[in-house]
Parts: sequence; C-alpha cells; structure tokens
Amino acid sequence: MTGSRPFRPPLDALRPAAFGVDPAGERMARIRRSPHFADGVFVNPEGTRRTPSGSMLKFLPTYFRREERALRAPAHPVPVHPTTVADLAVPPASGLRLTWMGHSSVLAEIDGHRVLFDPVWSERCSPFSFAGPRRLHPVPVPLAETGPLDAVVISHDHYDHLDMPTVRTLARRTGVAFVVPLGVGAHLEHWGVPADRITELDWHESTRIGGLTLTATPARHFCGRALRNTQHTLWASWVVAGPEHRIFHSGDTGYFPGFTAIGERYGPFDATMVQVGAYSEFWPDIHMTPEEGMRAHLDLQGDDAARGVMLPIHWGTFNLAPHPWAEPAEGTVAAAREPGARIAVPRPGQPFEPGAEPVLDPWWRAVAVRPTDAVPEAEAPAGAETETETETDAEVALQA
Repeated sequence: MTGSRPFRPPLDALRPAAFGVDPAGERMARIRRSPHFADGVFVNPEGTRRTPSGSMLKFLPTYFRREERALRAPAHPVPVHPTTVADLAVPPASGLRLTWMGHSSVLAEIDGHRVLFDPVWSERCSPFSFAGPRRLHPVPVPLAETGPLDAVVISHDHYDHLDMPTVRTLARRTGVAFVVPLGVGAHLEHWGVPADRITELDWHESTRIGGLTLTATPARHFCGRALRNTQHTLWASWVVAGPEHRIFHSGDTGYFPGFTAIGERYGPFDATMVQVGAYSEFWPDIHMTPEEGMRAHLDLQGDDAARGVMLPIHWGTFNLAPHPWAEPAEGTVAAAREPGARIAVPRPGQPFEPGAEPVLDPWWRAVAVRPTDAVPEAEAPAGAETETETETDAEVALQA
C-alpha cells in the first residue's frame, strides 16, 4: 500500500534515515480502521507492561555490573557453521529446511520456496554504525549467498529485526516480495523498496506468494525506532503454509493464551521458531523465557509434544538482556525434557530438516562463560574475568 509523503518539520529532516518514517496518508487511514488500533495506538491481545514503573533505573546498574557483563557474552568464538551457496543450492530432501542465521534471522526453504525471516546482517542492531549492540559472532552466510528469495518477512520494526542496510541490499534483488505488519511498509518505502513489492497485513490477514500462504498472527510486544514512539506500526508472529508443510515464526512476544488459538486455526506445524532470549524481570510481558517459549510451542501444537520441532531463536547474537549468554539454550533443553518435545539448537548457519533427526549438539557449552560461583576460580574459562564491550545501548536493548 502506498502512503502519501507528509510535510516534515525541519528537525525531522535531520534525523537518521535508519529511524524510518511514521505512516501517513492512505497507510495511516488503514491503520485507524484496524480492530487492533485503539485510542491512537496499536494494542496487545491482553494487557502488557512494557517496562514496569521505575524499571529502567533498576535495570541499568544490573546491565552494566562488571561481573554480570562477563556472563552475557561468549568466552570463546562462536562456532559458525561453514554453509556455502552450493549447500543451499541443493533442495531439501523433505521439502522443508531451516537455517538459523543468528538471533531471529532464519532462512526457511519450504515446498520449493525460500522465505527469509527478520534478516539482520549488519554488525550492530542500531540506527548508528558506531554504537549499539554489536554482533557476538560473524554472519554465517554472506547475504549475497543466501540464494534466490521469494519473500522477506518482517515481524516488527525494532532494530534487531528490521535492519536498514540489509533491507536496502535485498531491495536490489529483482522480484523479492516484502511481507510486513501494518505500517512497517512506510520504513521500507523510505529506504527504497518499491511500493508494489510491499504487502502489509493486519493480524489474521493473509497473502499468497507462489504456492505459499503467509499469515500475520497476533503477538504480545510493541514497536518503534525513533525517540518519539508513536506505536503506529504493528508487530506480528507469522504462519507460512505450503502444500506439504507449515511453519511458525514468533517474532518477539510475551507469552499469552493466544498461541493455542493460533495452533487450532493454522497448525499443527512441522517447525516452530520461537523467541526464548532477551527476557528479563524488568519487561516480563514482551519477551518469553525458555520455559514460556516451550509452553508456547506446545500450545501451538495442540499440546502434542511429538508434533514438529522447536527452533529457539532471539538469542546468541546480540547482548540485549541481563541473563547469561547461553541460558536461553540451556533453558530450552531443560524445558523440553519433561514433555519430551523435539528441539533443534543448531550452530549459526547450520541447515537442518525438521523431518530428520533434530540437531542437538550442545556446542554452546564449550563457548560460554560459567558463573564463578558454580566453577572454582582455577577452572574458570579463559576470558571469564575480562570485560565485554561497554558500548551497548540500553535503550536499543529495551526495544529488542
């Protein structure tokens, strides 16, 4: 949908291009008609505390405390899988293959189509190239080597999910469709994506791309890129269904009972990609813990642990929360044990087919710093006492 270009005050012209723009014109009119837009903002499926009262003041000392900062980054290089363009050129034997590129970026090859979720290839998830959370491991596959794409799907407009340089690069590829929640298309047009290649969807709206149906589904989160957060862009989880397979990508979300309804309406799923990292007691309703992520996966699968495979996402690549770096992976493994759920925790860039044996090599254990109270000082891994970078932008972290 094309939005008219509004008059912009002089100060707006000075803001970084990465901030994007607010929806306007026809685009804003459509937003106002959404049943999920009330009192001038998009609203969540149920009440949500984004940052409890006074939480930022309590969060900052925790975030920058030296002994805890060391735990939030790997002590050794993350073992990125050396996937090549030739590997990705071979079609998946089962018709479904997922490649986790780090954080929430996943390349899904499904029923002869290729969908790239939340691609972030920049060194930092930030509006600035010189500040903000920096990658903790290299990009596993150069963007040019991801092969032909049918669709790029964006869950919401936070910097660790919507990356301007990556979008601009992908926009130069002929024929790639961009499928996004309501309002997010304003950013894409501002960055040069042709309007006729952008499809904006409200929750439970769908679009067809080749043999796939892509559906925006509810999530419990928030939006915004600039200092003035208008809450005029929607956030979403996504269902992609082909003739033979169905997959789910959670985007960012707090836990809510709506996962059961999504599963009943659109599932069951051959694979779910579920956010399990960057959680905190300071923002309990907008990100899930590993335990909540597993509960969401089971809800989506009709409480049948034997259905599908869960891929934990939104961890390992950027330092965005107070928890230890490897805790999301360990927590997911522990949460899967009691119900007997099938999970895959591949190295970044390691393709796997959900229909085959799940990838569960605990590679992160050799990389992570262990808490000093659980490991004798003499046995602490190299680097455990060194400081990680101090340039992480706490406000960007809270937007993640």
